[in-house]
Amino acid sequence: MNCSQAPGFILLGLPREPEKWQHFFIIFLGLYLLGLLGNLLLLLAIGSDVHLHTPMYFFLSQLSLVDLCFITTTAPKTLETWWTGDGSISFSGCLTQLYFFGVFADMDNLLLAVMAIDRYAAICHPLLYPLLMTPCRCEVLVSGSWGIAHCVSLMYTLLLSQLYFHTNQEIPRFFCDCRPLLLLSCSDTHLNEVLMMALAGVLGVSAVLCIVSSYGCIFYAVARVPSAQGKRKALTTCSSHLSVVLLFYSTVFATYLKPPSTSHSSGEVVAAVMYTLVTPTLNPFIYSLRNKDVKSSLRRVLNIEKSQD
Repeated sequence: MNCSQAPGFILLGLPREPEKWQHFFIIFLGLYLLGLLGNLLLLLAIGSDVHLHTPMYFFLSQLSLVDLCFITTTAPKTLETWWTGDGSISFSGCLTQLYFFGVFADMDNLLLAVMAIDRYAAICHPLLYPLLMTPCRCEVLVSGSWGIAHCVSLMYTLLLSQLYFHTNQEIPRFFCDCRPLLLLSCSDTHLNEVLMMALAGVLGVSAVLCIVSSYGCIFYAVARVPSAQGKRKALTTCSSHLSVVLLFYSTVFATYLKPPSTSHSSGEVVAAVMYTLVTPTLNPFIYSLRNKDVKSSLRRVLNIEKSQD
């Protein structure tokens, strides 16, 4: 089989039968438009309401921005594939998609950890919260997360760009990702696999430990609250974030918690669909459905707030 340093690929990962493409096209298009609408409305609601200009909603707006970009990285190409019946993608196009996919995936991971720290400071140290989470520190946390995400993704992409690949090979997913690309390489991928597992492990484990330790302190502090109403109020502010954390990490672990050399299963494809499209689409609704401040701001944005006498 011929090898090349700039081959073309064919994206698969979902049903090969053309008669099923129309159904998946409609589902993906609906989810994509719903994700765009939900995240854009949440951004508008937070940006237009001065009462929501707080650290918690600042981080939430960043998460919505990342999710908006995340679904736009993969969904349009998938929709094009099913519309035209052509899943081919150039090597440069594949690396470009891979780079931005890595940036936004890492940003989701890091932002969830930052938001856990914010909830810890708000619940465990309410009197010091304004001093701990100043606007400057919030911007540093977000800027640092963006910097780390770009550096890690750039390292992945540059290492992959130096490899040789079998020509005209099929990627068993609907987007370009490191693991299936390594399986198609003619070169020695040991360094890439070790580095990918190490960096992903450091980022993933650090974020998970940060979230677990933050919520351990939060639950301990809530348990010491004497009134049931106080406990309920404290836990309500964390319920949306905790739901998003469980949804995000369960799908990520189902996809990536295996060595790169293992074969891909249909379950991994389903998990990839969940965390690349379904989870970013659900996030704004999870955060807004049980949040009175966000719902009130959304009503004003949509001009459906009832007039008051």
